[in-house]
Amino acid sequence: MKKDDLTVSWYFGSPVYFMQKPEWVDDFNKLSDPYIKLAKEDNAQKFTKERNKHWGGDKKDHGIVHHSTSLIGRPGFQKIEEWIKATTFNLLNEQGYDLTNFKIFITELWVQEFAEAGGGHHQLHTHYNGHMSGFYFLKASEKTSLPIFDDPRPGKVMNDLPQKNASQVTASSTQVNYSVRPGDLIVFNSYLPHQFRVDDAYEPFRFIHFNCRAIPIDTVLSNYTEEKDGNQK
Repeated sequence: MKKDDLTVSWYFGSPVYFMQKPEWVDDFNKLSDPYIKLAKEDNAQKFTKERNKHWGGDKKDHGIVHHSTSLIGRPGFQKIEEWIKATTFNLLNEQGYDLTNFKIFITELWVQEFAEAGGGHHQLHTHYNGHMSGFYFLKASEKTSLPIFDDPRPGKVMNDLPQKNASQVTASSTQVNYSVRPGDLIVFNSYLPHQFRVDDAYEPFRFIHFNCRAIPIDTVLSNYTEEKDGNQK
């Protein structure tokens, strides 16, 4: 390196992993249908009906996200569960984490579909007490909502400068988004803030969401031993 040459090194980046698995879409849509149907029926009784009673009129399911019960261990979902656990382990290992004494567990797995009447969205959030999260999109197009990722560094957000061109992804960017299609898979560290843009319901928008956690093997064995001993009493 010559005198006065300016070099650059990038540190503390936040990776977002993207791939396509269209071969799963039909199977997981069929498996998800009854869970979404139950979620819509439940919301119609517990939320929409009460909202109409309180405010009058009928906004149908506007603004609602139809959220299934947990899919962990449900018949037919083992394929994606095994993929999630293996991929999470590999990505965390690739990032430099020592997982020698850890085991990956899926802590949350569910399917969601945004409102048929529009307005479905997710506010900006992270997933606490977890290490890797992701989406598998089952129904999506250029007419639907999309995931948005925000800068996770509070120091930069607090003391930021205006961007020259917010449509370009640069070191000054505060957000990035992905246009998604059925079969798209996105995986990211759970600390990364994310949200979903308000959906206008031109077409259905459905995806599977998951969260994972790396748990020390000693903790897993200890809990198993305690449970086993408790069952013997």
